[in-house]
Parts: sequence; structure tokens; C-alpha cells
Amino acid sequence: MTNTGSHPARYTDAEGQPTLDNWQEGPHNRWTFAHLGELIPTATIARRFPAAPATAAERLDTLELPDLEERLEATYTDAFLVLQGGQVIAEYYRAGYSPDHLHLIMSVSKSLCGLVLGALIDTGTVDPSAPVLDYIPELAASAYKEATVQHVLDMALHLDYSEDYLDPSSEVQTHDRSAGWRTRTEGDPQDTYAFLTTLTGNGTVGEFQYCSANTDVLAWIIERVTGLRYPDALSKYLWSKLGADLDASITVDSSGFGFANGGVSCTARDLARVGQLMLDGGMAPGGRVVSERWVSSILAGGDPSAMPESSFTALYSSGSYTRQWWCTGNERGNVTGIGIYGQYLWLDPSTHSVIVKLSTWPEPDSDHLHELQNRLLLDVSRALDALTTETESKETAA
Repeated sequence: MTNTGSHPARYTDAEGQPTLDNWQEGPHNRWTFAHLGELIPTATIARRFPAAPATAAERLDTLELPDLEERLEATYTDAFLVLQGGQVIAEYYRAGYSPDHLHLIMSVSKSLCGLVLGALIDTGTVDPSAPVLDYIPELAASAYKEATVQHVLDMALHLDYSEDYLDPSSEVQTHDRSAGWRTRTEGDPQDTYAFLTTLTGNGTVGEFQYCSANTDVLAWIIERVTGLRYPDALSKYLWSKLGADLDASITVDSSGFGFANGGVSCTARDLARVGQLMLDGGMAPGGRVVSERWVSSILAGGDPSAMPESSFTALYSSGSYTRQWWCTGNERGNVTGIGIYGQYLWLDPSTHSVIVKLSTWPEPDSDHLHELQNRLLLDVSRALDALTTETESKETAA
């Protein structure tokens, strides 16, 4: 067993952790009977039946894009929502989905983690210029030994980590197995904490390399400085302040560590609320999440010179990445959270709008589908220009 230090306990009134062999026995059952989903797969018993309409629910006419529904279907859309000025003006759900359905948002989860860490940086609890080892000394033998928190936030360090989701020998698949997302194989680290200690690299910093492990390091830092499990920190510093309709969920590994880099599920409407707080300068209905300065630093974009050639820069030549968000650098200033299989949380600051698109592409990554989807998001953004102008004209006339 790898020693990764102390971690926030799932519950504090029992020694050890619950397992499949002891969860029904006291004192573990004082906790497990209310948290069974962390140990055994569970299914939802919907409060409405049928849970979704037989045909896709759609309200798209406002955008005046005549082929919009066909384009949504061509890009495997499950849920699509446009929020302008805090109001839902367009919405679509494919058959089998409804506004109440939680949907896995994959790496859009990273952007949520970035906001939680931003809240802790704003209060001085975390110093972004400090070495990662100041918070997690257990990573001293890993690729993080020379990195600062800011390097990890911006994914600006080299790691020997393949993000090839379809390669069984890739580090991202080992990462998944350690987190309980795939069947474990002999020799896999016992949990995510242990997996992170195994990562190597050449020690260079300053150039962008997309690596899902970085977000889990941030979540480990969050746990270490708050004393909270990551799911609880995500609730305290973000989700509880959104005015969300429903609880979100996050997958956890055998140790109870939340899969911060890609394990969050939520509704399209509640994810749009995350985008709204960004457009509102970090303020949510339940109070401030992050400072206006933190939001402005994201909307301004990161360093394009740190971004190597990639599918993202092929779409946006001035693209960058900062604080767990993708920044297009285009004339509209669009910023987005992106997840594999077609998840997007798209901000359009010029029209004060948020677009959520949750999808199930047949493959994790596709240049073709990314191009179609980004063209769609840009066309919707441009359609919002006309709506904004129309609204402003009516207000002037009044």
C-alpha cells in the first residue's frame, strides 16, 4: 500500500472505512445506510413517470436557426440549453431525457474544481505561487516536485501521461481504473491518491499539456487545506450557492476520493447556473463564489504562446487555457468548459449568455464533431446578437 498521508474520512465516528464486507454492520451502517451509492451501484426511482416525454422536448424557435434541431441531432445532443440574462430562452432534450435528468459532464468537471480552488485562493487559503509540495509533500517523488499550484491550474507542466482514452496501456486508463471507472488489473494503484504519486515527467514547466491528473491534484490540495472531502468542498464553495434545482453527483474511488477531473453529473439547467455566476462576476444567488478578479482573469484568456499546436488551436488560433477553462481568444471572447463525448459549458459574454450542450458522441474525441459543434455554438452566439439588439431597442422605445 502506498502511503499518501491522511485524508478526510467519509465519516468520523468509526475506525477504518466501509467495505463490501462490513457495510451492513455497526458502526459503519450508521453512515452507509444513507450513502449506499458510494459502495454499490444504484438506480434512480424517478419521481415522475414517465421520467421524460416520448419525443424530444424542444423550445428552439426563439433563436431563429431553422436547421438547429437537425444540427443538434447530428452531433448526438442529449440536452441543450441557452440562458440569456439569467432566463432560459431555448431548450432541447432528446427522447429519454428531461430537465430533471443528471448527465455526466466529463471534463467540464475540471472547470468546477477550478472555481473551488479560486475561492480558496481569493481568501488566501491557497497561494497559487507556492510549490505543490507545500500542500502535498507525498508528491515529492513525482512529476509535481518542481511545479507550483498555478502550473497545475493552467496545466503548464510536462508529465509522462497519455490522454489516449482508447489505449489500454495509456496513463489515463490506469487513472480510470484506480478511480473505479474501469475494471482493475493487477498492479494498479489502490486509489487515485496513490496513482498521482506514480506520475513522472521531465520537470519542465510553462508549456500547456492537457492532463486530467492535474485536476485531481488540485482536489487533493483542496482536501488538505479545508479538511473536507472533495465532494463536500464542492458543495460548500460552489454548488450550495447556485440556487440549483437538484443535487449534483460525483463518482468516488475505493477511498472515497471524488473524481474531480471528470466525475460530476448534473442537469443542464444547473450547469448553466455555473456559467451565469461567471458572467455575473463570480456572484451566485447564495453569495460570492469567486472574486471578480478571478473571473476576469479567465475571461481575459491565458497565454496563447504556451499552447502548442492542437485540435483546439486549429479551431481558435489565439486559443489558450487558464484556471481549468478553455479560452477561444476569438472576437467574441468565448470561454468554455469542455468534456469528452461532446460536453460544453459555453460563455458568450457579449450577449450575457450561457450555452450548455450535453452529448453522447460515439467516440471520446473527434475533430470532425468538435468542428461541427463549435460552428453550432458560434452560430447560436451570433443569433443571440440579434435578440440582444431587439431587446435593447424595445427598452429604448419604452
